[in-house]
Amino acid sequence: MMLPDFRVRQRDYLLEITRALNQELDLDKLLDRILVISIELLAGQGGLIALRDKSGAWRIAVSHDIQPAFLKLIEPWLAQIPYNEDPAKFEVPEISRLFEQLTYTASLGFLTGVGLPLIDRQHVIGLIYIFRNYTGGFSANDRIVLSTFADQAAVAVRNAQLYTQLSQEKQRADALLDSAGDGILILGPDHKIERANPAFGRMIGLKPSRIQNQTHDDIIRWSGKPQGMTLETAEAGGWPLTRLAQLYVEGDLQRGEQPPLPVGITYAPLISPEGTLLNIIATVRDITRFRQAEELKSTFISIISHELKTPIALIKGYVGTLRREDASWDSEIVKDSLKIIEEESDHLAGLIEDMLDASRLQAGGFTLRRSDVSLVDVAHHVAERFQTQTSRHQIVVDMPDNLPVIFGDETRLRQVLSNLVSNAIKYATGGEIRISAQERPDQIIVSVSDQGPGIAIADIPHVFDRFYRSPDMSRHTKGTGLGLYLARSIIEAHGGSIWVEPNIKEGAKISFSLPRPQD
Repeated sequence: MMLPDFRVRQRDYLLEITRALNQELDLDKLLDRILVISIELLAGQGGLIALRDKSGAWRIAVSHDIQPAFLKLIEPWLAQIPYNEDPAKFEVPEISRLFEQLTYTASLGFLTGVGLPLIDRQHVIGLIYIFRNYTGGFSANDRIVLSTFADQAAVAVRNAQLYTQLSQEKQRADALLDSAGDGILILGPDHKIERANPAFGRMIGLKPSRIQNQTHDDIIRWSGKPQGMTLETAEAGGWPLTRLAQLYVEGDLQRGEQPPLPVGITYAPLISPEGTLLNIIATVRDITRFRQAEELKSTFISIISHELKTPIALIKGYVGTLRREDASWDSEIVKDSLKIIEEESDHLAGLIEDMLDASRLQAGGFTLRRSDVSLVDVAHHVAERFQTQTSRHQIVVDMPDNLPVIFGDETRLRQVLSNLVSNAIKYATGGEIRISAQERPDQIIVSVSDQGPGIAIADIPHVFDRFYRSPDMSRHTKGTGLGLYLARSIIEAHGGSIWVEPNIKEGAKISFSLPRPQD
């Protein structure tokens, strides 16, 4: 028995749509095809498919042969469709009633229509509506045909939503991986690298595409024995036993011709609900700064212990000597001993103050107490103070008397000049130490120069670093490596800069600039 022609076409169209559902990812294109077929099979003059988003708002996804003015009338009517947990009880009949009323009113009775909701998991997610311009209602068979295509449209919407959700989740995952500051490797159960993010590529000096499909052991190669259990050793012992089992190892990562990179790697398993290991996520963090911080801490303890030990030993020695009951000291010996005790106490107080200043800087800086400051007066005060402490140097102030005053913290600026002059005395065995200044249109430049051995070229980039001391000089002179670090911080807090003057034929010359007050 032959099927009626429209049944054959209905079957063919359903097969076409089924194939499209498996192949077409563009929701609007698929809905448009469903609408065109529905209009043709029902001999309609036009139609539309409208969708409801998660917030309940409606939009017309596709339409055919409907005037824009009529579409504008439809949009506010869509907003009147109620929301109900059970669409069969309220929404379905209400949709039909509203659209039939709208169709009759807008066309003055010349159009009829039939509409059915798109239902997914007991929620109305949209509707399909077909218009016809001849008398006679839609038959039961018409409604069955439309219902079939409404079901197909609902499937298309659900598939598109799932695809969109998966696509968005993939985009988020890609964005997280690509923007992460730490290196990330996604390993398969066989330790083959399935994904490497750009941060890890930069760490190791390879493009992520070159890392992908390599094995973990090919890429993660340690220079020396790492701290902690390696991935291979842990797995040999049964790792991971649970989903929350994490593994941490720390060491120096080999990078071809580049120097090894200190890293810490955290391994976390991704396990299926059935207990199967799906992936291992390795997060690689550059711990260079942590390593440097540990080295700074060790350096600080070593330097401060040495620097504090000397003045304390001298003070204790002289006090112990003066307190001896079996000796009688004349006034000159007592006077000289007390002078040394006082000088070493000042030295000790200065060390403590430098440490406190360094600590304040680490905590967020120190506050400047600004006022009008004469740099000429500050320079003369510092020169006079240090001239009494040395007979091997001649401290000269070479500044114009009419040098403009600046707005700054006099105590801190005196500290800067004191540190510079103190260093000159310490490293230059004798000769002239000159404090000079010059005016510029927008700044004043102050310099302190000496006639000592100068600053080695290799040391220049580091002399203002915290705790830095020249390897050659540190064996012969005392110091904490904080003086120039604090000087730079004070000058920068004033809005200026400090530097070592290059190309000095003899000795060392350090200059700093300060903003000049604008008239």
